[in-house]
Formats: sequence, C-alpha cells, structure tokens
Amino acid sequence: MHANVSRLDVEDVVALYSKYLPDLLKVRAEQRKLYESGLKAQLDDIEAELTYLRLRETCPATVVEMGSLYGWSTSWILRALRDNEFGQLHSYDITANASVPAELASRWSFAQGDVREARLPEDIGYLFVDAAHTASFARWYLEAVFPGVSCPVSVHDVFHGRRALPLSEGSVVLKWLADKRISYFTASRKAAPGVYDRIMRHRAKLGLAEPIHSGHDNPMIFFQL
Repeated sequence: MHANVSRLDVEDVVALYSKYLPDLLKVRAEQRKLYESGLKAQLDDIEAELTYLRLRETCPATVVEMGSLYGWSTSWILRALRDNEFGQLHSYDITANASVPAELASRWSFAQGDVREARLPEDIGYLFVDAAHTASFARWYLEAVFPGVSCPVSVHDVFHGRRALPLSEGSVVLKWLADKRISYFTASRKAAPGVYDRIMRHRAKLGLAEPIHSGHDNPMIFFQL
C-alpha cells in the first residue's frame, strides 16, 4: 500500500519508515561513512531520510536538484534512485564542489551555472530545491518552473524557527502555497514540534535514534504540485 504522496502527514511518514526500514538502515550506514570521511552535510537526518523515503515511494524517472553544494543531498537522492533501480538525477549549482561515490555516478548529471539560465529536463518527476534562499529566487521558480511541473517538491531552509523569515524564500513559497490552497508537510523541530517528536519516537523504536550528524532543525517542507 502506498503512502498518500499528494497530502503527506505524520502517519504516512511513519508508515514509510517502517516499509523501507531495511534499505534505510543500509543507506544510513553508507551516508555515515561519507560524513565521517569529511563530506559536509546540508540536510539534517530526518529531512534527508524523508527525501530518500519519498523518492522510494514515488519512483520518479527524472529528478531535478537545484543546489547540490558538496553533494550530501545528491548522494541521498542517488541512493534512492539506485534502490529503485530506476531514474536519473540532474543537479545544478553555481559551484562545482559536489562529488558523489563512483558507484552512484551513472545516474547523475551535473551542470555548473545559474539554474535560472539552464534548460531543465522535461517531465520532472521530483523537484528538490536548496539553492539561493532569497525571495527573488523563489519568485523565479514559482513563475518559471512550477507551472510546468506536476510532481512532489522539497524546499529546504524554510522553518529554522517557528515561522519562515520575512522576505525570505520560505515566506514567498508559503504564501504561494496558501494562495493555491496546497498543503505542505514539515518535520521542523520548531515549527512542528508534535510531528518532530512523533517521528523521533518512531525512529527510536526502529533503531534509528543515533544521529549521523548534529543538525536537528529539519527546516524542509514537502508538498505536491
């Protein structure tokens, strides 16, 4: 039975953790090795795991990543595609700092430069946004990208506090979602403490309590276009 990917809630998330637990345990061990080798992490553990789990459940053919930085989120995404045995990742960043393990590279293409000047793939099946966290960048993809896609979306760095910062990417996206009456999900520790606690308790029961790294804000939002 598939979780409700169009309107994700905490019980859907709990079900996904249980459904993909053996694979997730393996991926966490792989990512821990990367982290301990010195790779800088830009995603906290829960939001990284939810990205992996949502990709496993939706099984997209084409994933677009806006902002790869050093490759932490990139490797999480690629491990989901590997475990699906399906899909390609197209990453865009203004710097070419990202690297991924050699065994994952066959499913990855990288383009250096401003994504606003790039030709994005057609038929995007999952959109991951973690690039310039400015209002102007948000307005660009809301106007130039969102109207042409119908897929799950993740936007990072929205809820480091109880609310999105004024005049930020997050505040622009949240207003757009509200205007369109599109619901979103977040496991942010500060914006959704009840959700965060529920997931943490379930993860502990599954043997996932030991953190990979110390970040615990989990500011990402997830929604469906």
